[in-house]
Amino acid sequence: MALSQRLELKQGQSLVMTPQLQQAIKLLQLSNLELGEYVEGELERNPLLERDEAEPGPSESSESDGGDALGDAPLAETLAREDFSTAADLDAGSDDLYTDESRTEKLASASASTASPLTDWTRTGAGGRPDGDDSFEENVAVEATLKAHLEDQLAIAALPPDRRFLALVLIESVDEAGYLRVDLTEIADRLGCASADCEATLATLQGFDPVGVFARDLAECLALQLKDLDRLDPAMQKLLARLDLVARRDMAALSAECGVDAADVADMIAEIRKLSPKPGLVFGSDPVQPVVPDVYVREGSDGTWQIELNSDTLPRVLVNSRYYAEVNRSARKREDKAYLSECLNSANWLVKSLDQRARTIVKVASEIVRQQDAFLTHGVRHLRPLNLRLIADAISMHESTVSRVTSNKYMATPRGLFELKYFFTAAIQSVNGGEAHSAEAVRDRIRELVGNEHGDVLSDDRIVTILSEDGIDIARRTVAKYREALRIPSSVERRRLRQLESAGYGR
Repeated sequence: MALSQRLELKQGQSLVMTPQLQQAIKLLQLSNLELGEYVEGELERNPLLERDEAEPGPSESSESDGGDALGDAPLAETLAREDFSTAADLDAGSDDLYTDESRTEKLASASASTASPLTDWTRTGAGGRPDGDDSFEENVAVEATLKAHLEDQLAIAALPPDRRFLALVLIESVDEAGYLRVDLTEIADRLGCASADCEATLATLQGFDPVGVFARDLAECLALQLKDLDRLDPAMQKLLARLDLVARRDMAALSAECGVDAADVADMIAEIRKLSPKPGLVFGSDPVQPVVPDVYVREGSDGTWQIELNSDTLPRVLVNSRYYAEVNRSARKREDKAYLSECLNSANWLVKSLDQRARTIVKVASEIVRQQDAFLTHGVRHLRPLNLRLIADAISMHESTVSRVTSNKYMATPRGLFELKYFFTAAIQSVNGGEAHSAEAVRDRIRELVGNEHGDVLSDDRIVTILSEDGIDIARRTVAKYREALRIPSSVERRRLRQLESAGYGR
């Protein structure tokens, strides 16, 4: 059979994921902080984008709970079709520009009218005068870190150069809680030193402030603090060796292990509770970012729920079409025109994607509120079982799109601040075949039953019986799983704790 070459044309259609579509999908699952950082990067990269400083109007920042917020935009159709589209679909509607030429003219005139020569103060920037005596940054107090505090103590410690270098390595290996998370044998092999030198250096570092740093586990951390207080006797050492019994509050086993009575064990446990299990946390650590809601839910005057986007978390950008026209008119090279065209397309798609993201969040949040109206009115006991498919079918979107929208998004309601994922709970069947119960509502019922124990302690089997009488068909292992998730001790531990409290030993 002879082999030969030939040209053949073939026409076909396939699903593609263009860079613009990938960007739109990425924006859906970003939190408000991540979205702000992403837009800031686009503002620096794309010269045709500018920040919109105008205040949003009511029509731009809020939507009613029953309206269709998506319209007929090509991106909405894309998200509804399983997050895929053909290239022809993405090209549709690409000529629409989100511009504000009047605002651009005002910015240009304002810049020209306010231009003035640099003075002795303005030419030096944020630092003030060139000599730096009035620099604000230099006068701001910097919060001390644990490693800096340990290095300051090392500077005045009487250690030879080789031990000082080894101490610096150990300081770098300490986590923010003050624990040493590396193996001394591994460090000795890596640095080519004796294990005895590592142990001696560690013993010196364990005397640094705060007391308890450089411990390798919780027992050693507590032992260092008790040793500093001169309370590390043999009985206390035995108690620290069995912290598992302390966690279970097994006073009888601890008394036999330490060789003292239950009253002395209670006193030793009380001393341990006064210690710090993470001594390094007294120093500065990464700041905790507060949770900012993406959606507000308020009750209207007519009794309906009003859904409003948090406009403070929404970055607002515009496409400067005037600047594009001026630069494109003066461009001569093909590469320059291609670059400007790419920037324009990217800017237009970003503006559309941001607008579509906001509308999609409103639409998903509105459907969640409609499904969980009883929860907002009466509380967690009336939380309905809900899944992504139910929301996706109701708003004609794909399930994966709803999953991305509800990730890292928060809703502020009269009942509190909740992540959108909170409203999606598993269903637990009813005993008589009635309406299913939400797993979160069942957990709240278990919490109430345990909290209202006055006489006998309720076992898991007894809780199953009570829930069955309430019409909830649930297995014992499910009750145990929910109880552990709520950090509720078992009935044996709760009974032992109640006996200790009645004996006057406290918690």
